[in-house]
Formats: sequence, C-alpha cells, structure tokens
Amino acid sequence: MADPARAKRLAKRISTIVASAIEYEIKDPRLAGVTITDAKVTGDLHDATLYYTVLGRNLDEEPDYVGAAAALERAKGVLRTKVGAGTGVRYTPTLTFERDTVPDAAHRMEELLARARAADADLARVREGAKPAGEADPYRVTGVEGNEGAQHTDSEDTGDGDRTDD
Repeated sequence: MADPARAKRLAKRISTIVASAIEYEIKDPRLAGVTITDAKVTGDLHDATLYYTVLGRNLDEEPDYVGAAAALERAKGVLRTKVGAGTGVRYTPTLTFERDTVPDAAHRMEELLARARAADADLARVREGAKPAGEADPYRVTGVEGNEGAQHTDSEDTGDGDRTDD
C-alpha cells in the first residue's frame, strides 16, 4: 500500500495532466465545456477516478452530459497515455470518469435557501400589522410580589459551605 500523501499528490498531478490535455490537445467539440473538478487515486495507485462537470455553451442551454461522457470514454486511452508520460510511475493508473454532482446539489440548496428567505420575508410582512388575539401579555400577573417567603439570612449559611451555629 502506498503512502496516502503520495496518492494525493499523484491524484493532483493526474487531474492537472488530464485537464490540460482536454483543454489543449484533444479536439473533440463535445469536451469544450468539460472541467475536471477532482481526482482520487486508490491506495495501490492502480486506479484513478476523475470527477468532471459540464458547462453549457450558453446560459440558457442545458449541458450535454451524455455527449461529454461519450467523448471522455473515447479519449480515455489517449489520456491514460499522457498520464503515464507525465507522471513517470511504474504502473499507469486506469482512468474512470464520473460526473461531479456537487455543483448541482449546491445550486439546488441555493434555490431552497432563496425560497426560504422569500417565505420569511412574506411572514415578516404579515406580522408587521398583526395584533395579539387577546391581551398583549397574557402571562402577566398583577399584584403579586416575586420573592416573598424566600428570604435568606447570613446567619444560616456563610456561603463557603460551613454552617454556623448561634
């Protein structure tokens, strides 16, 4: 088993090599919006998993996840060759590509938070002019002293735990 720090360094190097190759060397138009977000290498350094996201060409356009996955699968051999030449390890890891769903989950959470903020703002607007149904303070008790009968004398307790006997 390899050193975990070495596996992290190798994963970082692999992601850099693959991202550079996708951007500058592989001419498949389906890879135009592909970004490598993370890489993980197994402890034995034989398998590497690369996580990617796909950006749409326009803001209104849905990204082509199927086309990007097919293009990455087709370019896997070329990319593995480049990783082998760029890392210099004895055994070039096999490459597996998985779509990174973290940005989608983050976008969904942002939508939910925006919806919750809007609901809070609506509730605040409704509360502004609202009046209580009964009295303003229904728990208010008038005419009763708060601490009657609960007086404490110094002769009974000195405060340090020792009782004095008079």
